[in-house]
Amino acid sequence: MQTLSALFYVITFHPFWAWLAIIAVAIAAGRWLARATGRNAWYALVPISVVVGMLNLFTGHMLNAIFLNAFGTIGSGVIIQSRMTSSTLNDQNIWDYDVVLRTADGQDIAASFDTLSASNYPVRNEILIPPPGERFVTKYIPGFERNFAIMTDLSAYGIRRNRAIALEPLRTAEARLRVSPANPTFIEGYRTALRAFIDEHGADADPVLLAELRRKLQEIDMGAAPTR
Repeated sequence: MQTLSALFYVITFHPFWAWLAIIAVAIAAGRWLARATGRNAWYALVPISVVVGMLNLFTGHMLNAIFLNAFGTIGSGVIIQSRMTSSTLNDQNIWDYDVVLRTADGQDIAASFDTLSASNYPVRNEILIPPPGERFVTKYIPGFERNFAIMTDLSAYGIRRNRAIALEPLRTAEARLRVSPANPTFIEGYRTALRAFIDEHGADADPVLLAELRRKLQEIDMGAAPTR
């Protein structure tokens, strides 16, 4: 597993050099297979390798996160320093991050990553960097700890994010009901949104917020308009 983790580290943290290596291997393999079989079709490996290398530029960190989630060991980390670089991605500056990782057996290890190599799990079409100074959950392969995945939904910042997202449909349903408090469709929609949020985040949401939402749900179930 250490060797596989090292391989994923290379394609994630050094995608350009990995691209060149993939092309070089494809050229060598295509030439050898073409000579061995007498079929020049094997040279098609070269353009295929170009495409694979290009795809890796955008998906390498995703594959790395999937691999580490499947086979990794739980640890944690803290970003101790961040630096803005002159490079950009989608008109946003790329940042470098210095991290201290803590392994399952309590060892602290220096590591680093940048915006492009951040391996978040679950895989999403966005890069979610933990706040500096706040501990987050990781997964890594013992023996090659510097290659790690950020377990977003297990970390405090990810839990807060998911909770905020879950509140959005509830706030929308509440706003509709405020405009038309006697509308049965809006009442039922608000009841459903309240129950969904309480069921999903009853264990991690703010107790004061949960008490307020449960009170509003009780008022609706009793046929009264919820009070603010």
